[in-house]
Amino acid sequence: MVENILELKDITKSFGQTQVLRGISLSIQKGEFITFLGSSGCGKTTTLRIIAGLESPDSGSVLLGGEDVTAVQPNKRDVNTIFQNYALFPHMNVYQNIAYSLKLRHVPKDEIKRRVGDMLELVQLPGYERRMPIELSGGQRQRVAIARAVINNPSVLLLDEPLGALDLQLRRQMQQELKKLQKRLGITFIYITHDQEEAINMSDRIVVMNEGRFEQIGTPGEIYDHPKTSFVARFIGTANIFSGQVKRIEGGLAEIETPDGLCCAAAGDYALREGQRVAFSVRSENMLVAKEPVEHFDLPAAVSENSYVGGMLRIAFTPRAGEPIVSSKHGIHANIGLGERVNLYWKPENAVFVDMQEADA
Repeated sequence: MVENILELKDITKSFGQTQVLRGISLSIQKGEFITFLGSSGCGKTTTLRIIAGLESPDSGSVLLGGEDVTAVQPNKRDVNTIFQNYALFPHMNVYQNIAYSLKLRHVPKDEIKRRVGDMLELVQLPGYERRMPIELSGGQRQRVAIARAVINNPSVLLLDEPLGALDLQLRRQMQQELKKLQKRLGITFIYITHDQEEAINMSDRIVVMNEGRFEQIGTPGEIYDHPKTSFVARFIGTANIFSGQVKRIEGGLAEIETPDGLCCAAAGDYALREGQRVAFSVRSENMLVAKEPVEHFDLPAAVSENSYVGGMLRIAFTPRAGEPIVSSKHGIHANIGLGERVNLYWKPENAVFVDMQEADA
């Protein structure tokens, strides 16, 4: 039987006239790495603070290990938090920072020494005991903060954008180290970020938040390959959203008339019917280009932009309706030039139907 270490039940929260959380519910299993992903103001940090006990919900409950802790003080919850600035004590050395909570609990000195040594080994900082925080790099300070947070083996570790202050290369390195550390410790990690790459690289499950609601909850693969809404499709990666009317369904394929022209999607398990208004997403890397028309498609467009993003070539097209359609591919060489007219298409199974509001208009 799966053990839920943390449960949020119908949590609401407002600040003044602004409703920040709108009845969110979630069950988190023991040992999971869960990431709350969303843009600024979506409610993810407020959710974290409610779990930590630093904020109280207006309604709803927080259960930790099956016990209702909604009204329990932060220092009485089996939860620790790591903040973006790490919050190390500047006047204490590495050893003293890590040992601080054990001293407060009057743990014997010999045990403190042993446990701090174990933590330094765990975070790959043996020999750094006497260094002050100012003498450490950003990545080293983060490791000290982690050691201090996990030395008491909390049931849940909350991480509020802890990699945000690091440069890109170090951030990517620390993503992998954090994930490995979490698996070794077996502690439930609840991670806050607005960085989709972090969420995809590190998480067992991702909670995509939007305006105080959970827009979608799923594995990185589910979130990326099968977004349920246009918001998720656009927020994770780069997706083109199409809307139109089902013209014909035959052989498992649905032909759809859109403002840009005729296109096709796999009907799959969707209960589609002819005449139905639908919306669907196609990821930029799944957009294909042909010089000649393709069966089931009539999507002519002109190349309006070629640009390079890292090792990816980004090509923007202007179709009939005028809203840009984006294609991306690895490499930096394009065999089509600006202004060239082409035909767009995709494999039907790469079109994913989404619950976009205007599709039902």
